[in-house]
Amino acid sequence: MAIINKPTAYFQTTLYSGTGSSQSITNTGNSDLQPDWVWVKSRSTAVDHELFDSVRGTGVALISNGNYAESTGRGVNSFDSDGFSLVHAQGATNTSGRTYAAWQWKAGTSFTNDASGTGIGSIDSAGSVNTTSGFSIISYTGTGSVGTVAHGLGAVPKMILFKNRSRASNWIVYHEALGNTKNLYLDATNAEHDRSDTFNDTSPTSSVFTVGTADLNINTESIIAYCFAEKQGYSKISSYVGNGNADGPFIYTGFKPAYVMIKRTDAANNWMVWDNKRIGYNVDNNELYPNETAAEGDDDRIDLLSNGFKWRSGGATNNASGSVFIYMAFAEQPFVSNTASGSVPVTAR
Repeated sequence: MAIINKPTAYFQTTLYSGTGSSQSITNTGNSDLQPDWVWVKSRSTAVDHELFDSVRGTGVALISNGNYAESTGRGVNSFDSDGFSLVHAQGATNTSGRTYAAWQWKAGTSFTNDASGTGIGSIDSAGSVNTTSGFSIISYTGTGSVGTVAHGLGAVPKMILFKNRSRASNWIVYHEALGNTKNLYLDATNAEHDRSDTFNDTSPTSSVFTVGTADLNINTESIIAYCFAEKQGYSKISSYVGNGNADGPFIYTGFKPAYVMIKRTDAANNWMVWDNKRIGYNVDNNELYPNETAAEGDDDRIDLLSNGFKWRSGGATNNASGSVFIYMAFAEQPFVSNTASGSVPVTAR
């Protein structure tokens, strides 16, 4: 499997300040990243997370910390060649005097699957796919009956975030470590749920995922699915067991993380996200909470290292003894990059 030597071409965090007027946000590091999924959160103020993608269209937001249907006329009004643009003052994305973090992923290749014509899946789907980085944004319309949906990755997705766009309903999270009988809610602290009506107790394949009769497949309603397959040197989607100690476990990823999202599976605790751009250094890396409006926290919990991450806190949210935590991480740089001049190792933060 080829290693992705330039992860910034597929994922990047960008920091900016709100102006209250239209502005363009440009990525750094010569990434040439035209994002297809942009997730924005104010660092300085308790407001919603707003999520935009090129499949649903500009100005159409979903909120990770709530179960709301999608709303229109929101902040991101274009996905640009190396960033995105914002409309006038919007509390969640562009208020003067507030600071923001924007997590961005590139998909980029148009995808359409007519299930009856291709024989792949039983429900038509369309979206944007990047098979190199293992990311797809898939839109489909629910049928109310158990079915399968093509995701376009050509690899088995290990994590999928589902949201019913048409109604107020929870975000449903599939993660390989939970298995096909359980799910979590991205917008809530809940522990894992044992439900057969989400994925029909069936794991995704390299071509399709299965949907039951829950909110991710209500008849005639619009659903969006963000699908992630694991790619060497770029992404890691797995789990770890906490030890409850300040000298916590080291989690090997094979790259220097640019982004880490975690959730405890057996108890009601927050989702948490760290990235490599917000002010911090080991161990002083700041967190945000996908299921909460809260501003950026400053707990000393995590070291971002050259080949993974390590816990420096025994807290219940990230390192409870004997508890299983799921995570998804993306790279700043592989542990060893292959360049024209040879192999180049990376250093910790």
